[in-house]
Amino acid sequence: MLRKVEVVPPRPEWPGLFTAEAERLRTVFGSKVVAIHHIGSTAISGIHAKPIIDILLVVKDIEKVDEYNPAMINLGYEPRGEFGIPGRRFFRREVEGVRTHHVHAFQDGHADVERHLAFRDYLNAHPQEAEAYSILKQELAKQYPTDIEGYMDGKDAFIKEIERKARLWRENQHPGS
Repeated sequence: MLRKVEVVPPRPEWPGLFTAEAERLRTVFGSKVVAIHHIGSTAISGIHAKPIIDILLVVKDIEKVDEYNPAMINLGYEPRGEFGIPGRRFFRREVEGVRTHHVHAFQDGHADVERHLAFRDYLNAHPQEAEAYSILKQELAKQYPTDIEGYMDGKDAFIKEIERKARLWRENQHPGS
């Protein structure tokens, strides 16, 4: 089935939607959670995004996450296992056929935790680069309105370059860490 690539202007409710969902996740995972972060484009101030809340769930033991699949199903999520990224557990949630949330679970210390946070923080600290990302996403959504793979491929080089800059920026923000 073709999935429409929808990129919308920033919405003021995104932070609140994250906060509400983070609380629901805390009720499931309890003390297994190290941290819950809002990531992805809906966590970057002022940019267009697919209206899906991306959540980074940092846990003590990634292997234990699978035990919570029934509870996640009860919250409306579909467990997808690693879904192409070793060391991750991925869940997606749809409400009335519309994708609303992605949960990316990683064990504390996994390199992708830092990568996601650095990307978000770098773009929030560099509004001109965030705006360039926003424009790229809008253009790609027009170019690939029903081709999520084409849309994702079109962002790949930009994302890799921002990740490189974000890593250097983060190192300069926290020397020696």
